[in-house]
Amino acid sequence: MLLRFLIFILGICSINRSNLCCNQPFATPSSFLVVQSSLKPLKIEGYFSFKNIDHAAKDFGNRYHFRPSAVLYPKAVSDISSTVKHIFDMGTTTDLTVAARGHGHSLEGQAQAYQGVVISMESLRVPAMHFHTGDLPFVDVSAGQLWINILHESLKLGLTPKSWTDYLHLTVGGTLSNAGISGQAFKHGPQINNVYQLEVVTGKGEVITCSEEKNADLFYGVLGGLGQFGIITRARIALQPAPKKVKWIRVLYSDFSTFSNDQEHLISSKDSFDYVEGFVIINRTGMLNNWRSTFNLKDPLLARKFSSEGKVLYCLEVAKYFNPEETTNTDQNIVVLLSKLNYIESTLFQSEVSYVEFLDRVHVSEMKLQEKGLWDVPHPWLNLLIPKSKIHYFAQEVFGKILNDTSHGPILIYPVNKSKWIKGTSMVTPQEDIMYLIAFLSSAIPSSTGKDGQEHILNKNKKILNFCEKAHIGMKQYLPHYTTQEDWKVHFGPQWETFARRKSTYDPMAILAPGHRIFKRASLLQQQ
Repeated sequence: MLLRFLIFILGICSINRSNLCCNQPFATPSSFLVVQSSLKPLKIEGYFSFKNIDHAAKDFGNRYHFRPSAVLYPKAVSDISSTVKHIFDMGTTTDLTVAARGHGHSLEGQAQAYQGVVISMESLRVPAMHFHTGDLPFVDVSAGQLWINILHESLKLGLTPKSWTDYLHLTVGGTLSNAGISGQAFKHGPQINNVYQLEVVTGKGEVITCSEEKNADLFYGVLGGLGQFGIITRARIALQPAPKKVKWIRVLYSDFSTFSNDQEHLISSKDSFDYVEGFVIINRTGMLNNWRSTFNLKDPLLARKFSSEGKVLYCLEVAKYFNPEETTNTDQNIVVLLSKLNYIESTLFQSEVSYVEFLDRVHVSEMKLQEKGLWDVPHPWLNLLIPKSKIHYFAQEVFGKILNDTSHGPILIYPVNKSKWIKGTSMVTPQEDIMYLIAFLSSAIPSSTGKDGQEHILNKNKKILNFCEKAHIGMKQYLPHYTTQEDWKVHFGPQWETFARRKSTYDPMAILAPGHRIFKRASLLQQQ
């Protein structure tokens, strides 16, 4: 029995060493009891769970699994502040950390807290969604609210948020802690650009309301701040009148320069589409046939002669929002916009859908993948921001060379104009005004050792990152993940000093968001 116990201990320690970037104490049964005895006396409206909490050690990335000691299901903001303040007041006698978890779509354990406390933000429903419909309409929402719910409720009033992510089943607090970028960002900036006010629980347990006018340092720090300075509990989101319909269009290019020039033309034009994205297609057959169930071809006879096999193609995806009474003018406007582009004429695909159908389009794919058991698999994604001046060299070396096909997931690529973004947030971008977001959204087949396996995909990602470093591309990671503080310092560059100052001001014990592995928890163990 003793031998079995020692083997078990060594096995667990081995797992911990392979998964954790810094040394963590082994989770003994007594340590769990200490956490329980410490948290149970707290007077809160919600409750703590100490059993059946394995889900809090999982996320969409499905690669990192760090089990917490407890999960808090808050009903009120005071539940969160009381918990954080309690841990803060314990000082260096504990190494407990706290992570806010939204809908579980982190990629690399960012919303996990090893042996700590995970807060289930979706349980927080205070305040209830409240709309203001004046000259500057907005909605006050709990940070645990999903964007898809905000969309449905705001549409009842003929309103909508301005900027989105491609996937709407994410929480407000989650996307605002990163940036929230998609095809509307060239026009309205990312989601962090469209926030009037935040309520935040700092690493000291303080509840602070902040905006550009009040507690501005915290406001800007929290936006894109990766949860390091406070837990967003409420947000005031800017709204605008909502359209009812969308003209959704895809066209193809075989030349990257032509493709990127057209994208850049569209995001810099005064009168343009409302959404501009794109993606790369490498050595894919049958791709166009898959589109035909959703899109109509302008010239079916001509399109039949087009073959995608063995080629690197670039798809421009655009959308124009409108109301039914504006259909004729919208169609004419689209004809003019398309006439200025240089796509392959036989590859014009178009569709007309509702505003909700367009914005929630990824969820349709999610449901299909769930039915096939292909959604809950590892997702070794890589998201990069590439400056405009280096995008052609990047495309030349990566598309078709490092990457030989796109069968493991889409590759998104589109430019955004940084001059539209507010300054002073924690979001890190390349120095140039125009940059490209490139998202390698791979899915790995569990247990596979082939090209569709996790290790193969991670090696491809590493080759891309190594190329960027050696070629001095000036790249910044979006949804970044690093394992050492030195790497984080390089990531933040000149912003590191401000970032570190804000951490020491608002979370001096480094209690919050340990999953990013930026700062080590201040504890008695480190002082010994």
